[in-house]
Amino acid sequence: MRHPTGDPKRSRVFVVVSRQALMEVPFSTVICAPVVTTRSGLSTQVDIGVDEGLKHDSTIQCDALSSLPKRVLSDYVGRLGWEKVRQLDQALAIAAGID
Repeated sequence: MRHPTGDPKRSRVFVVVSRQALMEVPFSTVICAPVVTTRSGLSTQVDIGVDEGLKHDSTIQCDALSSLPKRVLSDYVGRLGWEKVRQLDQALAIAAGID
């Protein structure tokens, strides 16, 4: 991803959380969760790392969702396994207040 406005990092990794169907249609934006290296211990975070294609242990921040233009999503980093997807679903539900 290119440098987001106001973000001190030159680039940032995001996990696309929009449904796959949205990726395949001409809508210009998708919903993404940022990946950061600092963990706060919140139930809305999912730990990921080398097994998912990253260089460092990191966490997906489900409390900081953003709508990003698909055109700025430039480099594929990796993929979440089924267990991480299940954890991500749970963290997103908690972040959205869905039982």
